Amino acid sequence: MTNRGEGSAPPLTLQRGGEELLLAALGDRFTTRLTTPTAIDQLRTLIEPVAVRSVARGQLVEWQVPASRLEATLAAVRQSEWVRFASRVYRLATSPRTWIYLTDQITVQFSPLVMIDQRHQLVTGPGLAEMQILEGIPNTFVYQVTGQATENPIKIANRLSRFDDVLTAEPNVVIATAPLYRPTDPLYRQQWHLTSVVGSQIQPNAHISAEPAWDLTRGTRSVVVAVCDDGFDLAHPDLQGVGKIVAPRDLKAQDAVPLPDATTDNHGTSCAGLAIGEENASGIVGVAPDCAFMPIRMTGFLDDETIEGLFRWARQQGAAVISCSWSPAAINYPLSLRQRNALTQAATKGRDGKGCVIVFSAGNANRPVSGTVNERGWPRNAVSGTTEWLSGFAVHPDVITVSACTSLNGKSAYSSWGQDVAVAAPSNNGHPSVSLPETGTVKTGPTITTATPGRGMMTSDRTGSAGYDRDAYTDTFGGTSSSCPVVAGVAALVLSANPLLTAREVKQILQQTADKITDTAADPQLGNRYGTYDRQSHSQWFGYGRVNAYRAVMAAKRLLWQGRTYTRTAELKSAAPTEIPDNDAAGVVRSLSFRRAGTVQDLIVQVTLEHEYLGDVMLHLQLPTGKELLLQGRTLGNRQRLEQQYTLRNTPILLPAIGLQAAGRWGLKVSDHAPGHTGQLLNWQLTLALQ
Repeated sequence: MTNRGEGSAPPLTLQRGGEELLLAALGDRFTTRLTTPTAIDQLRTLIEPVAVRSVARGQLVEWQVPASRLEATLAAVRQSEWVRFASRVYRLATSPRTWIYLTDQITVQFSPLVMIDQRHQLVTGPGLAEMQILEGIPNTFVYQVTGQATENPIKIANRLSRFDDVLTAEPNVVIATAPLYRPTDPLYRQQWHLTSVVGSQIQPNAHISAEPAWDLTRGTRSVVVAVCDDGFDLAHPDLQGVGKIVAPRDLKAQDAVPLPDATTDNHGTSCAGLAIGEENASGIVGVAPDCAFMPIRMTGFLDDETIEGLFRWARQQGAAVISCSWSPAAINYPLSLRQRNALTQAATKGRDGKGCVIVFSAGNANRPVSGTVNERGWPRNAVSGTTEWLSGFAVHPDVITVSACTSLNGKSAYSSWGQDVAVAAPSNNGHPSVSLPETGTVKTGPTITTATPGRGMMTSDRTGSAGYDRDAYTDTFGGTSSSCPVVAGVAALVLSANPLLTAREVKQILQQTADKITDTAADPQLGNRYGTYDRQSHSQWFGYGRVNAYRAVMAAKRLLWQGRTYTRTAELKSAAPTEIPDNDAAGVVRSLSFRRAGTVQDLIVQVTLEHEYLGDVMLHLQLPTGKELLLQGRTLGNRQRLEQQYTLRNTPILLPAIGLQAAGRWGLKVSDHAPGHTGQLLNWQLTLALQ
């Protein structure tokens, strides 16, 4: 078999999806594609491997050998009659634990005007043979690397991509699947609403897809979630952390210590854990574990001044999301002018005009948030006859109203419903109840005689002897009180991924990305069937569906690519020519200091440099946080001058800069990674779009 000629395996550039990924070869392993499966025994004798395993659905065999023997072993294997293809194993330079395996396939998309003779001429020289036409994309083919090839598939693809007649040339590479991010908090495996859990009364898909969302973001301390409730056990380990608690407020005691007073003040601690429980290898984890927490203890009564004070505090102290797992102790509660205005001000003036995301629970009465029911069968005849139900907070247009669904993907029997429900989120099941001033909390009639199966929510509980259970955690929490902070946590992840979104955009994203769960059974209490969706994709029971954290975060990230308007821009320049040290990975750094406040919404990095061989050079942008982002890998070959603008569109690795505070030191690091050629950084410029 012909040697593929990788030599000393210098770094390679993989062209993929319009991006360039720098690869480095591993020093102790390679792969083979065998002529027959039984050849592995013969090769094992020839190679004498340290380890061997199958990869790529058995198409390739990975061999590990001592680094000192790799070159000789690979050369011998390539001459073997049992080997169709052999290649080194590579890793991503920016993600060293991501290993890349080469197959013997390359996909080539030609210009629409390229004819068959031209295609044949382009692929025959590199040693490719047509395998199949790629259906769905015009003039696109999959080729196999034959024994006549003298280069590996990445090099062949890179060479083909330089032709004007080739639109895309991509090798088929294999990357091992990685387990999704999973917290180590010991009770996490009982949090069925976050991840797939096997157990009684649990459907494996009853969760909100938190794990894949966490691969994108687990939140950021710059996104603050205000939880407004009856008090919080701030000594709880899952409500603590460096920078976790921001601007605590007790509206009842008029101080900054919103601790619970009565033995029944347990609700807030559990709600907070569901939204922002810290990931600390202890107990539970919240939907947005890295976000900050603003605990606001309420007075227990609602009036204009209380509502104004609550939302004013949250807005002025920097809350991004406001979670309210409560409702008035009244059947018909329209908001006053001042109360409506308090919510509107927070939803439109908060977050520097982008608006606070306000989340309310729909209620636990199994009644419409706005509508009429002919009531009967209430204990002590508390309510009877034609009754108008109205939850003024839940129908406010700037509010995300959340209903409850169960671990079995059905409607929670108690969950209130209606046209104003935005989304649903997981919670427990049980009989409906409502709080009335005259009678306290009462079960609503008529009585439900069938079972209401479903698991409770695992979350934080007060420490010590207080709380729902005897330890610092409970698995029986529920009601739309559970659903609300779950959605608040998802909203916090969305804003962590894209802090430029308005409150209204966040609501739209949550609705558009929700999972369309259905429940075709009749309600066991009222007999209605509202568990399917109308022509507007809305269900009275589930809103636009159960919230999906992963899809919501992905949608938020995609919006970063769309054009936005900025309140101001700033340009920083460094025009002094600077020598680039030869063969020095530390390189040279030219820094620019920015002193004005503002949040980065977009940025452009412009670089001009000259070098005798630009293929030696790498460029990194240094952020004020100290993090480095790779702008340019060693992909420029024998070019000698670079004049380039790097933007979010052509360099998506710049994404972590979005949402940062602009004030601080920004730097451009230029490094040379091979001896013999020198050059200069002539100038660089940073343009920041700020809000």
